[in-house]
Amino acid sequence: MDEEFERLRREPDPVRRGRRATELLATYQQRSVELARLRRTAIEEARDQLGGSYTKVAKAFGLTKGRITQIRNSAPPAHRAFFGVGPLDVALVGRRIFEREDMVIAAEDDVTGTHLLAEVEQLAFTAERLVIDPREEWEPARDAIVVCGPASAHIGNALISVDPVLGMTIADGGRWYIVDKTTGERFGSPMDDPEPRRACVAYLARHVREGQVITHIAGIHALGSIGAAQYLTDHLADLYAAHPDESFSMAVSAEFDALTPKSIDVLIPPRAWA
Repeated sequence: MDEEFERLRREPDPVRRGRRATELLATYQQRSVELARLRRTAIEEARDQLGGSYTKVAKAFGLTKGRITQIRNSAPPAHRAFFGVGPLDVALVGRRIFEREDMVIAAEDDVTGTHLLAEVEQLAFTAERLVIDPREEWEPARDAIVVCGPASAHIGNALISVDPVLGMTIADGGRWYIVDKTTGERFGSPMDDPEPRRACVAYLARHVREGQVITHIAGIHALGSIGAAQYLTDHLADLYAAHPDESFSMAVSAEFDALTPKSIDVLIPPRAWA
């Protein structure tokens, strides 16, 4: 960081200097938020080590007890780290209609993206919504939430293909299924049943890479992604507590009233990747 900072100060081109300064400001701000989260977590861990006394923690940290209380009340929670450090991209797949050059977003994907953006911003992320061109081989350059099935764009297929425990496959004349690679059991969407219901299933995974976290959501239909996004944000603290530093995947099913989940159930519990 220091080397890049000094290089930026010496950059003669004002446009490049200004653009890079904007990028670094976002990065530094997110690092500051992460430091605040780490300090809050350290306070709670130190309290347990010191017999449950915040007075002792304050003394050990060289801060006042009032300052310790302020940090505990204002810093982001531990489970913010589920999504990485940030800045964060929320990527949705675009859809092309006939020969039009501009892309559209399915209403279901729009609901999913709006919900996820609101939730991560509550966790003090600097987040940007991106639209993936299905014709291009896009890869996340930083921490990201990707909402995309394996048939919709390259990144959806690339992410799910490295999952050792769950997958998605097409069979029965074009019907998609979530597959448990251990048991061979597969789960299709009730929307594709002979007597369809307003319900769907979705895949949810967290990829923890060196210096990057990618959260992947893929509904059998776009409706399913709404249920997965809602489940994720409702259970974020528990998911992070169970899998703080590891990749995992799972599947959920949801019943809907229009675009609003009425009930969400775990179809395949979270399973860590070996």
